[in-house]
Amino acid sequence: MSHPLHVAFIWHQHQPLYKSPSSDASISRSNKYRLPWVRLHGTKDYLDLVLMLERYPKLHQTVNLVPSLILQLEDYIAGTAFDPYLEVSLTPTEQLNQGQKEFIVQHFFDANHHTLIDPHPRYSELYHQRQSEGQSWCLENWQLQDYSDLLAWHNLAWIDPLFWDDPDIAAWLKRGRDFTLSDRQRIYSKQREILSRIIPQHRKMQEAGQLEVTTTPYTHPIMPLLADTNSGRVAVPEMTLPNCRFQWEEDIPRHLYKSWELYKDRFGCEPVGLWPSEQSVSPSVLPYIIKQGFKWICSDEAVLGWTLKHFFHRDGAGNVEEPDLLYKPYSLETNAGDLAIVFRDHRLSDLIGFTYSSMPAKQAAADLVGHLQAIFKRQREQQPEQPWLVTIALDGENCWEFYPEDGKPFLEALYASLEREPNIKLVTVKEFIQQFPPTTTIKGEQLHSGSWVDGSFTTWIGDPAKNRAWDYLTQAREVLAKHPEATEENNPQVWESLYAAEGSDWFWWFGEGHSSNQDAIFDQLFREHLIGIYKALNEPIPPYLRNPVEIHAARTNHPPEGFIHPVINGSGDEQDWDKAGRIEVGGARGTMHQSSIVQRLWYGLDHLNFYIRLDLKSGVKPGQDLPSELNLLWFYPEKTMNNSPIPLAEVPDIAPLNYHYHHHLEINLLSQSVQFREAGEHFQWLPRASRAQVALNNCLELAVPWADLQMPPDYPVRVILVLANDGCYHSYLPENALVQIQIP
Repeated sequence: MSHPLHVAFIWHQHQPLYKSPSSDASISRSNKYRLPWVRLHGTKDYLDLVLMLERYPKLHQTVNLVPSLILQLEDYIAGTAFDPYLEVSLTPTEQLNQGQKEFIVQHFFDANHHTLIDPHPRYSELYHQRQSEGQSWCLENWQLQDYSDLLAWHNLAWIDPLFWDDPDIAAWLKRGRDFTLSDRQRIYSKQREILSRIIPQHRKMQEAGQLEVTTTPYTHPIMPLLADTNSGRVAVPEMTLPNCRFQWEEDIPRHLYKSWELYKDRFGCEPVGLWPSEQSVSPSVLPYIIKQGFKWICSDEAVLGWTLKHFFHRDGAGNVEEPDLLYKPYSLETNAGDLAIVFRDHRLSDLIGFTYSSMPAKQAAADLVGHLQAIFKRQREQQPEQPWLVTIALDGENCWEFYPEDGKPFLEALYASLEREPNIKLVTVKEFIQQFPPTTTIKGEQLHSGSWVDGSFTTWIGDPAKNRAWDYLTQAREVLAKHPEATEENNPQVWESLYAAEGSDWFWWFGEGHSSNQDAIFDQLFREHLIGIYKALNEPIPPYLRNPVEIHAARTNHPPEGFIHPVINGSGDEQDWDKAGRIEVGGARGTMHQSSIVQRLWYGLDHLNFYIRLDLKSGVKPGQDLPSELNLLWFYPEKTMNNSPIPLAEVPDIAPLNYHYHHHLEINLLSQSVQFREAGEHFQWLPRASRAQVALNNCLELAVPWADLQMPPDYPVRVILVLANDGCYHSYLPENALVQIQIP
């Protein structure tokens, strides 16, 4: 018999442990939670996702709820959680002090302004006042009503559009301004009401069979690194490791047991699936997962690739060329028993997470369904008798902030289309594995040690700051080991502090790779949890824990930190480019810095485009201070093809200017028109069509579609930028280098 294409969506719902261990009756309630994201994501992302799914009963999905998230939600529901944002939101404006006003002006626009601020006229008005006039102007000129409206809007904007038909919420949105303290108190009550529905709704849909709810080790630790920090060298043999080797395998079953027991209490049954934190796995953690009773886990295609020693190539449309290897569950064989594992399609997951938000909702949904239809055709051609399972797994909260209306139009279009598809069936992982048990086995010791990030652990270890944090954790864990009398029964606080410090999130933000406006707070929370261990044991607190793990200074040059999708209008919007790579030009060492008209180069990408932004000296004009032409040239270091020299006069015979390139985009900065060419035989340049976008205003912004280049996904690319006047070379950047990227 032939099978439909089975598709398992897994949404991972997680927030770091923002709860400060120093919270007690003697300390102000505002110190209890350092940041508001459990409360705000709770009103925007967790309930609406499953409520929308409930409208399409044929579609089954899996949702992972991390225990530390559940516990924090319950604090807010009970009214015992107060964060600094909430405290000022509930403070009468006439009682706000100067420090609180500064905090409000600085932090109450913490949201994607395209999707959460600009759609609301009053909120947008206040935001653009701050952007154009500056924080000092706002502090000097805003009236108490401005503060009250801003406090209300920051909380209202984070309430999902699915709930806008609530009479109270609808009235607040319609009024738009002149909010009172009573309004803000009622908005807070509405938040708690929404939060209180999250767990019951998941339980109800699981009992109805439409949903499978899974769990994660208690505080979201990287289990392979708890077992042995040396596991970082499996994927990166030359990794610099912490000075102190962390080897506390015994903590793994503790995390698993606590998550298992919490799950049983909240959902009235035992969990079947486990989402390993950051999809990180290793042979050493498998026996503990099996002994606890879990039946399946998930990881990333990169981990499968390393395990099988096979790289997953994709065709020009981005579809996997060896689908029969990826689209099935495997059975991991260990001495403790067997465990099923599924591996997500990394690219399809990332399209939802990072790219579809920049496309019209119906077009994005059609694109995803088109990929699934193409996979079904491959299944029917290659293995019609074999059921395939496509796993799409990603964060279920963070991406929606970039979608219009929090992703509601996209999900509705996607679900409506999938419900009509006769050849695509959405399932939970549990029901697929129960119906079609894995037939392919992998020896447990053969499983690669890695995560969803490049199949390695470099996001959490190997950097000097990350390693320092591991050393601090190791030293605290060794102190606890010297107190065998400190059991979980008679000293629960010390263990809760340890579990919190072992969470993955602190290491994510330390060092290179990721950064946010709250880096210093994450640093502080990590050290507070470690201090909590020493306090609970009545041990002296090491002096180094009083100082930050790293200095959180503004960074200069750095590679991209994630996908971006800027609006190409020449404004250089800071939120659009916050995850872009950055190269200092005007302030860098070298021959150009004294007279450079280009101060900074930003670059980034998503699945649709390659993006460039040039920050210019103020007041420069094309054809005068600024040359009239910008040329982008690409070459592909691992591909044999026709290449040609840079088609400009007076180009110096030095590297990399004397390299030959394959694609050339010429931008006339006076008319902002583009000409695109491809290298042909005999060093010719042949014209090609292009849909590149360019805008020059406060800065120069450029988007070049990958479709113009017609190169396959996962391919390395090198780019140089050359300025010219009337076809005559002027200068190039970056200095003595090329921009290095990889097509996603």
